[in-house]
Amino acid sequence: MEVSYEARATRIQHETSRRRTFAIISHPDAGKTTLTEKLLLYTGALHLAGAVRARKNQRAVTSDWMAVERERGISITSTVLQFEYGDYLLNLLDTPGHEDFSEDTYRTLMAVDSAIMVLDGAKGIEPQTKKLFDVCRMRTTPILTFINKMDRPALEPLALLDEIESSLKIKAVPMNWPIGDGPSFVGVYDLVNKQVLRFERTAHGQEKSAIIKSELPDPTLENLLGEVAYEQLCEDVELLSIAGASFDLDGYRNGELTPVFFGSALSNFGIEPFLSALVDFAPPPQPRFSDNQQIQPTSPDFSGFIFKMQANMDPKHRDRVAFLRVCSGRFHKGMAVRSVSSPRETTLDRAYRVFGQERETIEEAFPGDVVGIVNPGLFSIGDTLYTSSPVRFDAVPTFQPEHFAILHNRDVAKYKQFYKGLEQLEEEGAIQVFFPVENIRREPILAAVGVLQFDVVCSRLETEYNVQASIESLAFVHARRISADAETISQIQWPSTGTMRVHDRAGQQIALFASNWTLKYTQERNPGVSFREFGLITTTD
Repeated sequence: MEVSYEARATRIQHETSRRRTFAIISHPDAGKTTLTEKLLLYTGALHLAGAVRARKNQRAVTSDWMAVERERGISITSTVLQFEYGDYLLNLLDTPGHEDFSEDTYRTLMAVDSAIMVLDGAKGIEPQTKKLFDVCRMRTTPILTFINKMDRPALEPLALLDEIESSLKIKAVPMNWPIGDGPSFVGVYDLVNKQVLRFERTAHGQEKSAIIKSELPDPTLENLLGEVAYEQLCEDVELLSIAGASFDLDGYRNGELTPVFFGSALSNFGIEPFLSALVDFAPPPQPRFSDNQQIQPTSPDFSGFIFKMQANMDPKHRDRVAFLRVCSGRFHKGMAVRSVSSPRETTLDRAYRVFGQERETIEEAFPGDVVGIVNPGLFSIGDTLYTSSPVRFDAVPTFQPEHFAILHNRDVAKYKQFYKGLEQLEEEGAIQVFFPVENIRREPILAAVGVLQFDVVCSRLETEYNVQASIESLAFVHARRISADAETISQIQWPSTGTMRVHDRAGQQIALFASNWTLKYTQERNPGVSFREFGLITTTD
């Protein structure tokens, strides 16, 4: 039976309103992965912390699923985790914390409607946190702050709030207050509902912590903390009730203030109230700009954009998955779409809900959802897909490389596997691949934001393509795209040393420079040539 236009519109509006699509940003080791796991625990996606609920058995947490991630104990690629909490459906885009993989994080932040900023209570604002916060600010992304590790020695809560405001230039509004300090941390005081929330510890934080609620004054709490600490808590609460800033939902959603929660992800202290605030405060999917017009998420016409590629998520099939953020309308399996880069229709027959490395076939998705679609080589990062009038969303940024190296194939008999693997890894956007203009050997040159990317390329070539490769670092520090007519380019005056001419797969000529001096010299000697930087964002901004 055909569904009426009004019924379709009503369903799209309902499904959109219950979705929350967000990312978690932090400096490495602030506790992002632990918080991610505990959010899954409290929403029921995990039976025990460390084991994902499956149909017939238990599996390890899948946000860090690649072999190289497990070996190094770090997140190096973004993953998507979808789970329900009450009437809400949450899409968590888990991002790498290490700065060498920040370009993946930047692209992922374009696909979310809000973000959680995790801070280490002992360290406050750290460099990578500030960089990622600045990216969120560029897009006016609302941010909730979770100050983690309060069960360890930490900075004074007021000092942490002051640092957020002074370093990030955003108003910090505490929503709760830590009770106790370090090993004596027993819970938080809910400043909104004026309640004491004490948490019971569980074995290794594997299960939800029971909450004991009370009000101040609380003799039991005084016995737990001791007279001095208890009186300090009462004084802090009274001071905040008089002089503390009040929370304003519109201010948060406009990026003017961040609500701040204290807790400990490891011991589950403060997780449940934080999760409740997330679904209450975070906005549902928001409108997107396309050629100076807003595309409303509740529009009946489907649109979405690809923000990530991932090769070999399923080693058995060696497929490439494109991550599509649904922006408007209803996505359904088998639908025919067009893209700005390729006007011919493409039928999306294979579509998946992704949970880390795991995936299951889906029939439909709505604004805010991230759909994994098998890419037959037609799509690339930044493509906008649509079904009706052409849509072109904001460009997904490219990045200014800062490190360069020659990639050596150590087994020439595996020439095809080497270049196939390199091409697919480049498609993911983590590295850029150049080829020397004046080198007979034509060995590829890798360019990346962080040197750790080179190790990852070699590791993945070995584990995913059975190819042995090695890296030879190059002493270049700048890359510039060359723009001029062919004759002018052929007559460029180069320094005697310290430069290399390369080109990318599209044939765009690029110059590598070993120093600021060689770059400036070349620019001054060749005023008719444009030497352009690569990206919209650089890691040194």
